[in-house]
This record gives sequence, structure tokens and C-alpha cells, in this order.
Amino acid sequence: MQVAKNRVVSIDYTLTGEDGNVLDTSKGDEPLAYIHGTGEIVTGLEDALEGKGPKDHVSVTVSPEQGYGARDDAVVFTVPRSQFRGVDELEVGMQFEVQGDGEGQVVTVVAMDENEVTVDGNHPLAGLTLHFDVDIVDVREATPDEIEHGHVHDGHAEHEH
Repeated sequence: MQVAKNRVVSIDYTLTGEDGNVLDTSKGDEPLAYIHGTGEIVTGLEDALEGKGPKDHVSVTVSPEQGYGARDDAVVFTVPRSQFRGVDELEVGMQFEVQGDGEGQVVTVVAMDENEVTVDGNHPLAGLTLHFDVDIVDVREATPDEIEHGHVHDGHAEHEH
């Protein structure tokens, strides 16, 4: 079976940056399973996997535009430290979900002092050219429940949402 829209694809992957450093990998863990064609993985990788099958190996370089987008300085902003009431140990690198325009956005603390905290709303991999090495482990039809819910169900079992 080939990789196509609404099929569950299981992959082993290693993601490296331009410097060759590993940014993420499934090695030593379960393969990543996703529903193809639903935007669960970056466009550049999804396009490269289209039409491939189990046991195929794919190496692809993904531009920021086909990955996590270009960096946007407009989503880096400073807020009063008082916005983090209830957070005992605030540290650079911590991530928080903030609400804006009706949907949540994850921000990362990138700097702080006694009065202010600078947060970055860019994806951590925004602006980076990404290199994926992928082995396709399995391809199967997604169940109607998986398609409806927009994600893979472990063991294909139905569950409550």
C-alpha cells in the first residue's frame, strides 16, 4: 500500500539541522504514526512521502517555507512578570499556552529580568532548513473514527473524546 491521503503512515525518522546536529528522532522509540494529508507533519516531508511504500527510505531537505515557516519577529514580545502569577520557578526555555483571537498559541520564555519576561511565539524550528531521513515502516487505511478525530488511535480502537 502506498502513502496517500487518509492513510495511516508509520515512520522511523531522524531530523537534523543544517549543522548536522540531531534535532529529533524516533530511533529507540516507537515509529511516528500520522494520518497523511491532514497537516500533522510539515508540508515538505508530507510531499516527499506521497506515493512511497513500506520499506522505502526517503531523504529530503525541507525549506522553512515548507517546514515550520520563517521566523516572525512580530511574535516575540515582552510582558510584565506579573503575567506569570502562580509560576514559582520561571526559567528560560519554559513554554506556556496563551489565548489570543480565540485560539491558543504556545510561547517560549527566551529572556527575563526582575520585571519583564520576553516570550517567543515562533515554533522552535521556525526559520530553519530541516533534513529528514525517513524509513517508512507501515501504511494502512485510516479508520473512519481516526479520520473524524484527526489522529491515529492506538490499536485502532474507538475511544471517547
